[in-house]
Amino acid sequence: MSQIMTAKLLTALLLAAVVGAARSQNTVPPKLPSLQLPTPTDGLTITNQGNTLRISIAGQLFTEYYYRDVPRPFLYPIIGPGNLPMTRNWPMKNVPDEEQDHPHHKSLWFSHGDVNGIDFWADGEKKGRIVHEKFTQIKSGLFMGLIQSEDKWIGPDGKVVLTDERTLRIRNRPEARLLDFEITLHASNGEVTFGDTKEGTMAIRIAETMRLKGKVGQGHIVNSAGVRDDATWGKRAEWCDYYGTVNGQIAGVAIFDHPANPRHPTWWHVRDYGLFAANPFGQHDFEKQPAGTGNLVIPAGESVTFRYRFYFHPGDEKQAKVDEYYREYITATPKK
Repeated sequence: MSQIMTAKLLTALLLAAVVGAARSQNTVPPKLPSLQLPTPTDGLTITNQGNTLRISIAGQLFTEYYYRDVPRPFLYPIIGPGNLPMTRNWPMKNVPDEEQDHPHHKSLWFSHGDVNGIDFWADGEKKGRIVHEKFTQIKSGLFMGLIQSEDKWIGPDGKVVLTDERTLRIRNRPEARLLDFEITLHASNGEVTFGDTKEGTMAIRIAETMRLKGKVGQGHIVNSAGVRDDATWGKRAEWCDYYGTVNGQIAGVAIFDHPANPRHPTWWHVRDYGLFAANPFGQHDFEKQPAGTGNLVIPAGESVTFRYRFYFHPGDEKQAKVDEYYREYITATPKK
């Protein structure tokens, strides 16, 4: 039974009880205060607009999922608590005081720079593309929205290298915005190797004023081991948080690496200019290991799954209780 149906049933039972008691005493039943039932506009709605899915919370835009006529699917913009923009606008939109570097850093996305030798991280005619095939489920809800889709990773020669199934769960909480990103990579067209490079993988490009350095940067980085700022690059940690000033308020985003992920805790490709990515493959770059040390091979016909949570929060990592939210995440989600 849905939450709305349950609330309506409880209201009816309460009314019947009050009326019955009043009749037994030959009194006029009191007028009950109206019970404010949740409506779809109070919760999370997902609307297909043709090229994007618009995701709204309590009637306000949270993000849009771009899936058609793009080099790879991505989410933009990301609107955090307090209606604060959490990601860079460029190249989707020109905004003053934003650096126009790395045009492939489109807000929030999943990709990698070496898949069977093909670069799916950068844009260009000689690069790979991740092509949306279909949605298998789109579901709005009071407390959670669900998007499930299938995609093809296609090389510059037009051949399919692998396929993926992805599940996005957007959770509606008054104090925060939570986005769970789960992706299963299928070696559906032969063996697949995710190569050892820093260029990847589960990534976000944060708002310009949140970045650690730059002409408007006022941010900080911290990971679960307590390592801070520049020293976090290439380090392993259960989670990492990037926070700073947005429109005069402190806000941040944490990425949680699920303990069931291969090579947990992951390495972090987190840069002072605003790139923030979990990368389980780049050991050569991060730890100066021999080239290829970080390769991950998916045998033909098999698959591997990665799970991450994005926690968009007000305040710094301590005010937002990032570690507590991480513990909640790993307790509430499957370990396999």
